[in-house]
Amino acid sequence: MTKEYIKNSYNLEVENIHIIPKIIVIHHTAIDDLKESYEKFKPEILTSDRKYIKKAGRLNVSAHFFVDFDGTIYSLIPENYMARHVIGLNLSSIGIENVGGNKKSLTEAQLKSNIELVKYLKEKYKTIEYLIGHYEYTNFENHHLFLEKDDKYRTVKHDPDINFMENIKANFPDLKSL
Repeated sequence: MTKEYIKNSYNLEVENIHIIPKIIVIHHTAIDDLKESYEKFKPEILTSDRKYIKKAGRLNVSAHFFVDFDGTIYSLIPENYMARHVIGLNLSSIGIENVGGNKKSLTEAQLKSNIELVKYLKEKYKTIEYLIGHYEYTNFENHHLFLEKDDKYRTVKHDPDINFMENIKANFPDLKSL
């Protein structure tokens, strides 16, 4: 289904779903519970309540990592596999989802874990050049890494909290955002 998504969204035929990471995208789940967040991401097929993104394909949303309120990091899929987490940038990005952001704010422990995770990824993948919050993805629309072929397929994102994101970015002045 990931190959189908790549074909439909990016008009590319691929042999595998491997990516070369160039961007780290920070998110929040907008679900204030780890188990509920996982259950939302677990099915391979997008759930029926996500109609507004279903037109881009059946593949469920996914991410490479979850970070729980206590800072525990969970690896969900291999870092070099494509995850559906950000319009137009999936083929070049690693997604980090922070549990929460609905009624519960993201925590200091999550902030620290995000910083450590970004350090780890940046060290492991020398190809990483950008660090953005999900709310910044549309800034890449005219960038060569942005591949979405449907000009009308966009969503308004507010995650994560801007202060949370700026606190992460302060630790990585060499990583760009547009």
